[in-house]
Amino acid sequence: MDELELSKQCLQGINLAREELYKQYSGRLFSLCLRYTGSREEAQDLLQDGFLKIFRSFDKFTWRGKGSLRAWMEKVMVNVALQAIRKDKAMGYSISLDEIPETSFDQEVEEPDEADVDAISESELLQYISELPVGYRTVFNLYIFEEKSHKEIAQILGINEKSSSSQLLRARRLLAKRIAARGEKISDESEG
Repeated sequence: MDELELSKQCLQGINLAREELYKQYSGRLFSLCLRYTGSREEAQDLLQDGFLKIFRSFDKFTWRGKGSLRAWMEKVMVNVALQAIRKDKAMGYSISLDEIPETSFDQEVEEPDEADVDAISESELLQYISELPVGYRTVFNLYIFEEKSHKEIAQILGINEKSSSSQLLRARRLLAKRIAARGEKISDESEG
């Protein structure tokens, strides 16, 4: 069943269409949730919450051509993830700049070799992203994957633009260090 027909049937509340929608998109949307949460259990919870929101919100979906259903669903899922992050922040979990001591950023981090980057699987890279501290991970996802500006990120997260750019820089540095360390480990293993 194509996207247009699937969306029409989901709008009508047809359970077989909803099952098909879940089957077709749950893997991709689970990866999106995992990027924001860093935990498989939390990502699974977000995925379920997100699909409930999607099923209840089909009246707000507008068909704009192939790919528009997936794009809309991803946007809904990102919003569900951000709501969960805001809720955690309100409950005392903060998106903090203090998650890693400033001194660890005094030295420059070299960009990893292109070969090291190319050797990383998508799932491994997503794992590295999921291991970032929550503030870094959230800003990184919004900037890189959702293509938000620092001004937009600041508004979404209730932080200032400098905090957004600082957290993005730190996220990139941590990822670069992780990729470089992975490359060194593989190099050592192949020599030994």
